[in-house]
Amino acid sequence: MTNLIILDTGPLVAYLNHSDKYHGWAKSRFQEIVSPLLTCQAVISEACFLTRNISQGRENILEMIERNLIQTEFNLNVEAKILKQLIHKYKDVPMSLADACLVRMAEIYDTAKILTLDKDFLIYRKNKNAPLTCITPFDF
Repeated sequence: MTNLIILDTGPLVAYLNHSDKYHGWAKSRFQEIVSPLLTCQAVISEACFLTRNISQGRENILEMIERNLIQTEFNLNVEAKILKQLIHKYKDVPMSLADACLVRMAEIYDTAKILTLDKDFLIYRKNKNAPLTCITPFDF
């Protein structure tokens, strides 16, 4: 696998939730990946919300950040104008803030792959018209 992996919410939640139908897939992907995984605070916020009822879910996410397994150096202040443009472009999908951040990160880290369970990443484009490279459990 490529060294640069951008992490979406779904695989992180599936990795931490043993009853998630994608848990085994997510666990295998996490074992294959050389850390750190790149993501944004919006993904971390979504994942913490979705793991609030999982024992130690939020704590495990924060520990992964503390241990530098996940890095969240994406700067929302710097990227806000571009994110607003992306959200407007994909208003019919609709695009979440987290998804917009990940698309922008894929533009910044051009060789990175997005680890996701979200099929909307088939629709999204980086640099206006380039498809995103994704790691998913689906055959597209």
